[in-house]
Amino acid sequence: MADVKERAIDELGPIDYVVIEFPGNKMTGEGLSHLVDLVDRGIVRIIDLVFFTKADDGSVAMLEIADFDGDGELDLAVFQGASSGLMDQDDIDEAAAAVEGGSSAALLVYENVWAAPFAAAVRRGGGQLVAQGRIPTQALIAALDG
Repeated sequence: MADVKERAIDELGPIDYVVIEFPGNKMTGEGLSHLVDLVDRGIVRIIDLVFFTKADDGSVAMLEIADFDGDGELDLAVFQGASSGLMDQDDIDEAAAAVEGGSSAALLVYENVWAAPFAAAVRRGGGQLVAQGRIPTQALIAALDG
């Protein structure tokens, strides 16, 4: 989005992406209100959001923003134009590799706005990010149970 391009690199928070799969092409839109809330509260900033389907034969097709849950309202209107141009077809193909055939998916790139002041202070202090990762919730639960 334009505001990300205009901000100085020193002011940006960490940038993450997630690929969310909807097996059987069953998107209910249930998580969308939570995403909107995170944006409204300034916790995250959406940089890119694309939806696609992956057919059983592996072919990938982009989905238009639509009424995914069938309630007659455009579920993602608030995200129309959420595209920085950062992602290209290669990125979408890479995301699609993680998705099973016969599914729909969302590829979301976002800035962790909440962490921007910390990240900026680290950079001003001469630090730099050299690695990052995520611990899957299931792995954390398994470790705590063990």
